[in-house]
Amino acid sequence: MRVVSYQKIGGNGVKNWKFLLAVLILPALLVLPVQAAEVVVSENYVIGFYPTKPVALPAPNATYVGSDACKTCHSKIYEDFKTSGHPYKIMTPSEARALRPNLPLPEGYAWDDITYVIGSWGWKARFMGKDGYIITKVGANRDKNGSNQYNLETGKWSDYSPGAKKVYDCTGCHNTGSKYGNKTQGNLPGIKGTWEFNGVECEACHGPGSEHVAKGGGKGVAINRDDSALLCGNCHRRGTDDTKIPASGGFIQHHEQYLEFLASPHKNLKCVACHDPHKGTFKGATNPKGAENGIKAGCETCHSGVKADFTGSKMQKVGVKCVDCHMPEATKSAVGDIKKFDGDVRTHLFKINKDAKATLTYKDEKGAEYASGYITLDFACLKCHGDKDKAWAAQYAAGVHKLGVVVETPKPTTPAPTTPAPTPAPKGICGPSAILAMAVLPVAIYGVVRRRK
Repeated sequence: MRVVSYQKIGGNGVKNWKFLLAVLILPALLVLPVQAAEVVVSENYVIGFYPTKPVALPAPNATYVGSDACKTCHSKIYEDFKTSGHPYKIMTPSEARALRPNLPLPEGYAWDDITYVIGSWGWKARFMGKDGYIITKVGANRDKNGSNQYNLETGKWSDYSPGAKKVYDCTGCHNTGSKYGNKTQGNLPGIKGTWEFNGVECEACHGPGSEHVAKGGGKGVAINRDDSALLCGNCHRRGTDDTKIPASGGFIQHHEQYLEFLASPHKNLKCVACHDPHKGTFKGATNPKGAENGIKAGCETCHSGVKADFTGSKMQKVGVKCVDCHMPEATKSAVGDIKKFDGDVRTHLFKINKDAKATLTYKDEKGAEYASGYITLDFACLKCHGDKDKAWAAQYAAGVHKLGVVVETPKPTTPAPTTPAPTPAPKGICGPSAILAMAVLPVAIYGVVRRRK
């Protein structure tokens, strides 16, 4: 292509280099990386359309319509949602028996004595009597304290607040459309607050959907779409201090994932970076696949370098996975054996303290127990290596990702024959210019001498 480098302007012969510079520089600018301007939008979106223009939250007069109304248009999401434990947090006896036909009752009770079943999708089940209080006394005469929590993993009963007058105060996180005030659900004295639907349904996170449904859904119909970690953290937390992770008996207490997350190296991520929020990750009644069902991004998605190191190691060859060490079951919901460092919920702390003296939990000056904010070698290693101790584990912790990786030394090979490079032309006093000068020098001298004559 011919490039015009200058032009005459007004007959003055002024060279216009601007055009030339534009031709030369513009293509370079087109391939340079460009940093996009920051776009700030609302956290609330029309469900199903992201990103889109900010929209208002559901109107104050919007009402709850239930997940069955959502199913009409969002059937696939609804089916995914039913694989999670959310919709089964609290159930009527008929709902619980449909989910777990063989679910036993506390000693001395019949189904007619039960108002609600708390849980039973996974981990455990507790029961509420006809007055709304959680059952803590069993037996024909209701005179035996405890044996009131049924643990699904072991098929055994354990004690939960044995003998206490236990109010059901879990309304805000176990139900949809919850309200606290002077009213109680069904006017039962043992329940705090009221709710619209049992369990955690779609509208527990997305807000009341009556307007969304009435207007046929679609763009511009207000409904809450909040995918922040804080939304999950509203319920997946324990206590009021975000800097402390409650613990008990050497285990982290359950439903505390948000607090662990804040203490972890991944605190700037969102839960939905790894989780599909509509699917379950635990092998509960409706989710036989477990984590395979609900995890959409594994560790290797971001940690490709560690994956490369781990490939071919001893640990990989015996089937160890990232979560076995970095997300051990250091949390207890229903059952746990502290001597075997084995709980029943995976921690979200991720980082491992390689100091053999570090402990998973500690007690403050008041005797309250909290998690230290990291995983220790006993939970990361000794659940499998039960005949060893933390001092032994500390020897291998730093290089465990590459442990046993065999690096093959390349075999020496005979170099391929090479064609000798052409001898460069001589330079300096032996170069072509010097030879030419020497050749014409006599002629030049002869000419000078002749002119003088």
